[in-house]
Amino acid sequence: MSWGTELWDQFDNLEKHTQWGIDILEKYIKFVKERTEIEISYAKQLRNLSKKYQPKRNSKEEEEYKYTSCKAFISTLNEMNDYAGQHEVISENMTSQITVELARYVQELKQERKSHFHDGRKAQQHIETCWKQLESSKRRFERDCKEADRAQQYFEKMDADINVTKADVEKARQQAQLRHQMAEDSKADYSSALQKFNHEQREHYCTHIPSIFQKIQEMEERRIVRIGESMKTYAEVDRQVIPIIGKCLDGIAKAAESIDQKNDSQLVIEAYKSGFEPPGDIEFEDYTQPMKRTISETSLSNSRGDSKTELKFASKSKGKLWPFIKKNKPPPPPPASASPSAVPNGPQSPKQQKEPLSHRFNEFMTSKPKIHCFRSLKRGGAGPEDFSNLPPEQRRKKLQQKVDELNKEIQKEMDQRDAITKMKDVYVKNPQMGDPDSLDHKLIEVGQNIEKLRLEVQKFEAWLTEVEGRLPIRGEQTRRQSGIYEAQTTPSVNNCAQDRESPDGSYTEEQSQENELKMMATDFDDEFDDEEPLPTIGTCKALYTFEGQNEGTISIAEGEILYVIEEDKGDGWTRIRRNEDEEGYVPTSYVEVYLDKNAKGAMTYI
Repeated sequence: MSWGTELWDQFDNLEKHTQWGIDILEKYIKFVKERTEIEISYAKQLRNLSKKYQPKRNSKEEEEYKYTSCKAFISTLNEMNDYAGQHEVISENMTSQITVELARYVQELKQERKSHFHDGRKAQQHIETCWKQLESSKRRFERDCKEADRAQQYFEKMDADINVTKADVEKARQQAQLRHQMAEDSKADYSSALQKFNHEQREHYCTHIPSIFQKIQEMEERRIVRIGESMKTYAEVDRQVIPIIGKCLDGIAKAAESIDQKNDSQLVIEAYKSGFEPPGDIEFEDYTQPMKRTISETSLSNSRGDSKTELKFASKSKGKLWPFIKKNKPPPPPPASASPSAVPNGPQSPKQQKEPLSHRFNEFMTSKPKIHCFRSLKRGGAGPEDFSNLPPEQRRKKLQQKVDELNKEIQKEMDQRDAITKMKDVYVKNPQMGDPDSLDHKLIEVGQNIEKLRLEVQKFEAWLTEVEGRLPIRGEQTRRQSGIYEAQTTPSVNNCAQDRESPDGSYTEEQSQENELKMMATDFDDEFDDEEPLPTIGTCKALYTFEGQNEGTISIAEGEILYVIEEDKGDGWTRIRRNEDEEGYVPTSYVEVYLDKNAKGAMTYI
């Protein structure tokens, strides 16, 4: 099967077919090129999608991605980024292995095709030239034969005519002979041209054209093979990235399997744990007895028996003043014992006249307690430098995080100092590269920065040590913070010591309102004096040393055993007694309480 023998007369059709084959090849190249553009666009869109949902650096959103579900999502985004990279690999391989190679091959194919068809046209032109020569010889032979016949007829006519001279007859005879000779010469030329043409025609159709058409056939077959190989490469390029794409998908599945709901729940606890204990039960406030006394409250000069009745009520109501003021707020420290000035010595003078108790009760009852949630810790502007506005556990984490950040900055500065030192050594050995003295000011500046950062680290480590020393050792016991305790131990909060904190650590009241409530509570307390000592309801053991510096508090030493006379009402303070003359309040988190359920007064407040 050969185009040279089978298609010897289809030169034009072969030219059209080979051009169509090149067009098909160029169309396939265009297809692959558009596929690569789609892969690049798809990869770009995947990368943009992955980048869009990546958490922003140094933002609150980045901190929230510590949960396993969020980490799995980050892994998914990273795997999608790698997935996009594989599509970029597909595009690059198709471009280099198919598009570029085929484009170069098409140019070579066009040149080869042009050369073959140029040879074919040249062979056709040669055979056409031979044919024209043959036709010319044939026409000349035909013309000479006809003229020889006419010359012979003219001679015969002149020879038969008796009126024609002998010279004319001889002339006609010579002319006829000449024409016959020319006809013979034309015949010989025609015969020679015919033989030559036949030879050239045999060569053309049996040798030249088959050879050219065979080359064209081979060229076309190579084109077909090449496009088949390109299609196979097209599939192989896709197949090569399938294992990596499978690994990306396996990574996504593995990330999904790594999600741990229990761990996420624990992280929520660690993120929002304040270190406080839940507030205690709100006690029942009995307003009936004080309201009955408003009838005879124009003066405090009643009989001693009435005074004893009032004192008896005072002994039961002493611990209930603070819920009247603000529940869920640490109370101002109550006095350790009744003030001597509060003992009634007969009727009050006009200068010491006090507001009726009924008015004070109305004010207490109309004031609404502020109950804040721990989310208030997140609100507001920038907090103090030592994070004292946060609950203990959160404060410890913030301080530890700050120490770690400062240590990283110190390491960077030290690396920079080492690099500058090496550069200075190079300048010393090779002065033409630079002046070593020009780096001294930079070394001094870096050293100063390191010293500043180290001072900052020492400051934050001191705060961190202080916070860790106050946290309870036992895992089940959590540390509670009150406004008064913060006023004693946190210097940064002393600037706003008049603003007290609620157990959730947020400041809830202005100084004027606090002072007014203090005065109202003190006035209300002054109505009851010479109260009977409260009975003990249990014992307690001091877990830590506490220096009671505020009025109403008492100092304790670690390991000391004391008596409990009033348990924590949800304000973070427990009232204890060392002996008959020494009693006061201590932070509940500093003592371990053992209540005696059978003791008198143990269930006085419910």
